[in-house]
Amino acid sequence: MTPIRRQYLKIKQQYLDAILLFRMGDFYETFDDDARLASHELDIVLTSRSMGGNAKVPMAGIPAHAVEPYLARLIKKGHKVAICEQLSAPTDSKGIVERDVVRVVTPGTVLEPSLLEQTANNYLAAVVIEGNDAGLSYVDITTGEFATAQMSLEELGPELERVAPAEILLPTGQELPHPRSDHIYTPIPPACVVPRVAQQCLLDHFGVVTLESFGCEALPLAVGASGAIIEYLAQTRKASTNELTSLNTYSTSAYMTLDQQTRRNLELVQGGRWGGGGTTLLSILDLTKTSLGGRLLRRWLGQPLLDLGELTVRQDAVAFFFDDLLQRESTQSTLSRVTDLERVLNRIRTGVVTPRELLGLKASLEAISALAAILNGQDAEAIRWLVARVQPRDNLVALINAALDPDPSGEPGDGKVINPGFSEDLDQLRSASQDARGYIASLELSERERTGIKGLKVGYNRVFGYYIEVSSSYLSQVPSDYVRRQTLVGGERYITPDLKEHESLILNAKERVSDLERSLFKGVCQQIGEEARAISMLADGFAHIDVYASLA
Repeated sequence: MTPIRRQYLKIKQQYLDAILLFRMGDFYETFDDDARLASHELDIVLTSRSMGGNAKVPMAGIPAHAVEPYLARLIKKGHKVAICEQLSAPTDSKGIVERDVVRVVTPGTVLEPSLLEQTANNYLAAVVIEGNDAGLSYVDITTGEFATAQMSLEELGPELERVAPAEILLPTGQELPHPRSDHIYTPIPPACVVPRVAQQCLLDHFGVVTLESFGCEALPLAVGASGAIIEYLAQTRKASTNELTSLNTYSTSAYMTLDQQTRRNLELVQGGRWGGGGTTLLSILDLTKTSLGGRLLRRWLGQPLLDLGELTVRQDAVAFFFDDLLQRESTQSTLSRVTDLERVLNRIRTGVVTPRELLGLKASLEAISALAAILNGQDAEAIRWLVARVQPRDNLVALINAALDPDPSGEPGDGKVINPGFSEDLDQLRSASQDARGYIASLELSERERTGIKGLKVGYNRVFGYYIEVSSSYLSQVPSDYVRRQTLVGGERYITPDLKEHESLILNAKERVSDLERSLFKGVCQQIGEEARAISMLADGFAHIDVYASLA
């Protein structure tokens, strides 16, 4: 058995319930039963290779640069996928490349924007049943929404219909009264939903001594379901648990209960007789301009309010936008510049945000002043409470303006993300690298003049670095300070001490620029992350304004 085969089997043993995508150079490879399954589900070629011993091992690969579409297909079919990356460069490894699983992707724990519906939440739910009662908890790790409730078993079905989770965690041995074939169920150990165990899990997670402030202290089944979600995320998406800073306990009695048949007959979010398509109430009402507003409107349609006071607040806000056409149009025009703040904030805090997403955040923050000018009129009393949530964050706008190139290319570390002037150290490194590159660029001309060798060329390759190439007919004119590096069919390649010195400057500067730029970008993200609560409030304000203007 080859070393890489032993490495694969050791890692696979820890993820027997997942398809293991094993990074090998430019491909993610699957082996054995995973390869047969991937070949069938993804319609890719099943091959085989020898990995020691007589038998060949089944194998199917996916190009690393195009993994997301394949990942999406596996997730939509209910599969759990473990992503195993190379943790060291082949050049740095004495033996085989170090590898390990960096994330496990399941239908309810997807973070990739391309795999998500922008105007719908992607919920992971957990259900705990005891007698005629049930606990339900659900979370959207892309937005940080985390909610729980305890209800009768009769109410559980309609509530699951409303939430429409992408994945449901269910303790082994428990069954839903009316399980749906299109729901994806993941079994979890019954021990993790035991109230005492789940309560301690939540206390440790939130860093509190009691759950009283969350409203679920006396709801053991709700606590069990919530604890199960934290435990599951700790195993699959550990970084995501850091983004869950609060737990909202709600009561189903605050909303009108709509069972599956009623939702289908009303065609709220699914049209047609069998819910397969067609016009829906959501499609008629949804004139929102942001993903934030689209998701909020969808939630409102699924949870009709029963509280008259809250209904009146909503009506007054809709009336404010209905009564003034210009105000409404200006508001919607401004909102069209607002990005998905909830999901961008989550990506900032999990360290996977891109420079362009930060620029989208800046554009959203810049929209606040324009929105405030529209909504702060004398007749805005009906939405004064809402405008208070949309407060300027000029410090963040200034930070992003100062830090990021307005048209960044590549990723942090490529050297073209951080603005000149933001870091003196980075500017000095860039200048040193530029000076060295300038020297090498002019070297070919100066050496031709010095040596009289008209065909002299300066080149570069990854093996030898920078070199001076001289054809065979001019070898007699080669100066004494040239050091032979490589013999070619038609000539020789040389280096000089001066050339090696400038090469070292370029390569060292490039590495240091890359490290420093990544560090600076990370620092900017940390500063933005420190204002997460304020950005969350902004996102909530934008969403509500968007929905009211849409309904108007």
